[in-house]
Amino acid sequence: MSQEIEIEFKNLLSKNEYELLLQYFSLENVVPTIQTNHYFETSDFQLKEKGAALRIREKNNMWQLTLKEPHPEGLLETHDTLTPDEAQSWINGNIIPKPHVAKQLNQLDIDFALLFYGGKLQTHRLETTYKETTVVLDYSTYNNQFDYELEIEAQNKLHGINILHELLDKHNISKKETPNKIERFYSSI
Repeated sequence: MSQEIEIEFKNLLSKNEYELLLQYFSLENVVPTIQTNHYFETSDFQLKEKGAALRIREKNNMWQLTLKEPHPEGLLETHDTLTPDEAQSWINGNIIPKPHVAKQLNQLDIDFALLFYGGKLQTHRLETTYKETTVVLDYSTYNNQFDYELEIEAQNKLHGINILHELLDKHNISKKETPNKIERFYSSI
């Protein structure tokens, strides 16, 4: 499928809160999945202006180009698969349009020629299921910084919000304003 709606809720964590949740979900000895996000933007942040984000995710030797756009239910994600050579071409500044993402960027009136590589963020990700949601614990590094994050992926908004608040309340974790990864990445430059 080239498009999907992503419904997720996030909260930044302290290291202690992250470790508390690792223990609660019995994930402390699980080997995390390592994924690297390579971010793209225009020099005048046209994607950000439209609430969108563009990345290539490298995970398990697979490369996926994803455009995220606002959607009433969450985020509309549009995907194209890349070969390793195509991904490296993008990172090196030779951006070759791919059909699904190109269509969406054209609808946003964003010119491929204006895109450039902004850099990368690497995440060590642990996932588990909990009450019909996917609970994600991320440790991310970027631009000599790091952070910890709880993410709840749900099938509907209300259920996702309820599970997030349940976990925060149960573990006495304060709700924090949590910009998405690409916002955190670009604010660190």
